[in-house]
Amino acid sequence: MKNAFCLILSLVAGMAVSAHARIDVSKLPAPSKQKDVTFAKDIKPLFDVSCVKCHGGDRPKAGLRLDTVENALKGSKEGPVVVKGDSAKSLLVEAISQLDPETSMPPKRGGGGRGPGGFGGGPNAKGGTNSPAGGPRPGGPGGGGGGNLQPPKPLTTEQVGLVRAWIDQGAK
Repeated sequence: MKNAFCLILSLVAGMAVSAHARIDVSKLPAPSKQKDVTFAKDIKPLFDVSCVKCHGGDRPKAGLRLDTVENALKGSKEGPVVVKGDSAKSLLVEAISQLDPETSMPPKRGGGGRGPGGFGGGPNAKGGTNSPAGGPRPGGPGGGGGGNLQPPKPLTTEQVGLVRAWIDQGAK
């Protein structure tokens, strides 16, 4: 009985440690060599184009707002997504690197990612904030009467490297 308890405890601890181990970190884009990377100057413009449509405004997905450095460091309703000084352990880097279809952000169109059919839903999607039937979410960037249903573009390898450099340099 004691051995079974220890085995279960070890498995649970292993799952917690390996929760981020879904990706091969050796496949992550290398951190940029750019010095003095800051959120305001370098990262916010990237997030404004690719992330803030869903992770900003009044009702950010998963409670994660990426519109300010404070919000990015606060993380989601499930906890921090940035590990200051260690981009390879940051869930944000896992998501933007697009190495795991289950956690890729923005979600890949037509499959994988979060929700039915990925971003925008597939032909069988039943609405929701990102599907054609649900339309853009009012109140956030791109929301309102627009009708722009184009998914945000994933960050490039160089941009992911810049986010890694920002985190590795202390996420300022």
